[in-house]
Amino acid sequence: MMTSVDAEVIRALADPLRLRIVALLARETLCTTHLVDETGAKQTNLSNHLRVLREAGVVETEPCGRFTYYRLRPEVLDGLAGAFADLAATARTTLAADTKRSCP
Repeated sequence: MMTSVDAEVIRALADPLRLRIVALLARETLCTTHLVDETGAKQTNLSNHLRVLREAGVVETEPCGRFTYYRLRPEVLDGLAGAFADLAATARTTLAADTKRSCP
């Protein structure tokens, strides 16, 4: 079953740049400077997207001197994947039972 937390994560991942950031962070922990170099986005725009991802719980931060590093939280994506797997299983059951609500 999809929760409000799942919905927040889906909204956070719906933006193409945020999805790109997540893909980059899946491979390594990066600071804002690295992410600016990799994406070509302006630092202020990138910081806003990272804030959305952080507030949704998708990434966590690690201060390192004057830099902030960002790390993906894979358990959040695992939870979302599980919610989608549950939806798919429900849809398969519904299709197999050929259930449909009649119109009034």
